[in-house]
Amino acid sequence: MNTSTEKKPNEQGNIALRGHIKIYDPESKEVYVDKPNAINYENFSIAMAQSLSNQGIGTIEGMCFGNGGTRVDDTGIITYLTPNVVGTTSALYNQTYYKVVDANLRYDLNPARNYMQWRHIPGAYYSDILVSCLLDFGEPSGQQAFDNAVTSDGTYVFDELGLQAYTPVGQGLGPLLTHVIFHPVQKSLNRLIQIDYTIRVQSLSTGI
Repeated sequence: MNTSTEKKPNEQGNIALRGHIKIYDPESKEVYVDKPNAINYENFSIAMAQSLSNQGIGTIEGMCFGNGGTRVDDTGIITYLTPNVVGTTSALYNQTYYKVVDANLRYDLNPARNYMQWRHIPGAYYSDILVSCLLDFGEPSGQQAFDNAVTSDGTYVFDELGLQAYTPVGQGLGPLLTHVIFHPVQKSLNRLIQIDYTIRVQSLSTGI
């Protein structure tokens, strides 16, 4: 009679991804946006496989900004569109700016303020990717002098953003990994805007 008590290897499990953004003024500490985001699971799975297999692609390269995520009617009521996170070709509704956040890339012009970190607590089944991005006073080029826009459709009145993966084709052309839509926030010469973007990668073991 077989009395073996050999345990089966724990080779089944799931990976969960969660994202969260905080947009604020680093000087006044005023918080403009503080909410979770949507994940493009197909693009993220491709990016994870590419980066883990050391293909030289798949890593997060930059943060894209747009102004097409909402519709504001004449009475001021805001309609929020659905995040674009289905399909490998998903994109922002109307991308108007892009900023590199990988300090290892030579075209990250301010790696002290635009960078990524990773954090892990020993014993925990999750790790965090922390993406920091600062829109300084002088950027983007062509912005208004003051944050007093009377409409929400200005080029740099942002209401959507996301993270994009690296591609050798060119900056800002990589696949969209995340997408979040929020009430319009104007970037102007008189204000700094800091974005803290956290992606949590969690292993959900079945214990089998």
